[in-house]
Amino acid sequence: QVQLVESGGGLAQAGASLSLSCAVSGGTFGTYAMGWFRQALGKEREFVAAISRNAGVTYYLDSVRGRFAISRDNAKNTLYLQMNSLKPEDTAVYYCAAKSAATYGHTYFFIQENDYDHWGLGTQVTVSS
Repeated sequence: QVQLVESGGGLAQAGASLSLSCAVSGGTFGTYAMGWFRQALGKEREFVAAISRNAGVTYYLDSVRGRFAISRDNAKNTLYLQMNSLKPEDTAVYYCAAKSAATYGHTYFFIQENDYDHWGLGTQVTVSS
């Protein structure tokens, strides 16, 4: 059974940085394309960032491009999201997600919520102004 556990959320001031991690167990991490999503209070969950199996390709929501960086360490079965220059509108619960992508090329990434097979429970990020 695949499990995803996010950590690293918390409270930050506008302009500060936070780093999220997502530990994956129960599967072969290197066969998963990975993504980060977020859901603000009263809003639908939205795509934030995605990364291919081999970490060679990344893709971002326009509003976070240049501020956030997604990365992965396949040896540690861990996904990361470095968030810099945080804004109050980044406040949300952040979720990591895994897409079984063994039959896809190493450079595929996915941005649709319903593409993903496994989800973590989320970690709260709150940015104060």
